[in-house]
Amino acid sequence: MNDTRLLAYVETMAALLKLPLDAARAQRVAVHLQRTAAMAALLEAAPLTVHDELAEIYRPAAFPPNDDGREQL
Repeated sequence: MNDTRLLAYVETMAALLKLPLDAARAQRVAVHLQRTAAMAALLEAAPLTVHDELAEIYRPAAFPPNDDGREQL
């Protein structure tokens, strides 16, 4: 997306969401959004496989036992 279209997108979304954005702030938001999109493109281009995803092996710990003397339901 080019700079003009991205700025128009930011201004349109701000208007739809009723967010007060002056021209300078809308321009800053567009610059940050463009930078975020560039970082996302770098991540998408990384040659990763399913086995590289650490969240796949995450296992949350079990809840600790109730030790306040009350019976659990």
